[in-house]
Parts: sequence; C-alpha cells; structure tokens
Amino acid sequence: MHATQRIAFGLVCSVFALSMPAFAADQKTTLMLGGKFCDSYLGEVQTALKKIPGVASVDLKSMKGHAIVTGEAGKTKPEQLTAAVNALKGEGWHCKAEVMK
Repeated sequence: MHATQRIAFGLVCSVFALSMPAFAADQKTTLMLGGKFCDSYLGEVQTALKKIPGVASVDLKSMKGHAIVTGEAGKTKPEQLTAAVNALKGEGWHCKAEVMK
C-alpha cells in the first residue's frame, strides 16, 4: 500500500470511528422467579421487565425458573427488576423475583 493510500485509509477509518455512537457496557442480572403459578405467566414477566428503561433483552428459556435480564450498565437497577416482577399478580396467581448473587 502506498503512503497516500495508507493516509486515505486512516482518514476513512477515523471518520467512521468518530461517527459511531459510544455504547455503555451491558450488565446481566439473573432473577430467580417464584410465586403461585408464575411460570404460567412468563409473557407478563417478560413484558413487565422490557418496560423498564435500559432493558435490552429478557431470556426466560436458558435457565428454568429464572429470568436473565440484559440492560445498560448503570441504567437498569436490580431493585427495579424485582419490583416489576413482584407487582405481577392476578386472580389466583402472583410472581416474585429475587436477584441471584
């Protein structure tokens, strides 16, 4: 590669790198789920967790009885996650969550 090509390539790479937004690191929080018939209402669990600002994804399949929540580090707090799940209840059922350490 000639010197001018290297300079041009370096400039293109620099412009591209500067135009990319900076992403905060993701954090994963694992919640142990419980409650009367909660396992029958996992759709509601997922919906409640995804409503929390900063939550990127909710995995309810990797670990039975658990929710693995991926969110923006510093934006998603474990207390928010447990509160969202603990608020889920209906006639004859309820959910509860604890953060796994």
